[in-house]
Amino acid sequence: MAKVTVKHDDIVGALNDIPEGVMTRAGKYFRKITPKDKGYAKRNTTYSDSGIKANYAYAHRLDTGWSKQAPNGMSDPTIEYIEQQIERNVRKF
Repeated sequence: MAKVTVKHDDIVGALNDIPEGVMTRAGKYFRKITPKDKGYAKRNTTYSDSGIKANYAYAHRLDTGWSKQAPNGMSDPTIEYIEQQIERNVRKF
């Protein structure tokens, strides 16, 4: 059986990179699953490395399943998406 050596610094460096990429993908995912009627909610959903911002008055209503287009809201599915992305990144090691 071959021995595999992974440097601690490589793992820590990779784990430090996860949040940036994951949050960018999560922001795109959140926006994608945001219900669309006239597009106001999607246009006013922004994201960056530090988080996702739903900047419209009825964001809470949409996030609690008010729309048939997003019966589970957007936050819970996005949290699940983030967890999946982190698992995939961690499994690489």
